[in-house]
Amino acid sequence: MKRILFTLLATVTAVAGLQAADAEAGFKPIFDGKTFDGWKTADEHPGTWKIEDGALVAHGERCHIFYVGDEKPFKDFELKVDVMTEPGSNGGIYFHTKYQEVGWPKYGFESQVNVTHGDWIKTGSLYGVVNVGLTTSRKLDSGTFALQAHDPKSIIHYKNIRVKRLD
Repeated sequence: MKRILFTLLATVTAVAGLQAADAEAGFKPIFDGKTFDGWKTADEHPGTWKIEDGALVAHGERCHIFYVGDEKPFKDFELKVDVMTEPGSNGGIYFHTKYQEVGWPKYGFESQVNVTHGDWIKTGSLYGVVNVGLTTSRKLDSGTFALQAHDPKSIIHYKNIRVKRLD
């Protein structure tokens, strides 16, 4: 299994590897590692999401889980998530999105989580960003976060999810 740790900046200026010694000052956990408190699963395949060993684990049909624990939208922020993918897995972390019951999120951007899946877009890429000029719904704005369960063969572990508001 490949372990990946990255920082997602809402300003979309960098997605970079972190060291264990990185300061956590100002960061607030948004997942307690034990319950789904503050998170809402899309209606299409809610059984896809489980909590194992302090992590939100995606394993099943396409389904997104959205952070709904804070009513104030996130505009400028730093998001840190420990992510572990199992071989052949694909997932993602959305930002500036909003809850929707089914389908791929229509709002915000997806930071790809993919090391060994067949999709040529790899971890840290902003999925579909080249197409931003062709659509009116994908603009940097504000919103919440969503984690992606991509397909039944993909197993992704999302752990230690924390955010620091910059606004």
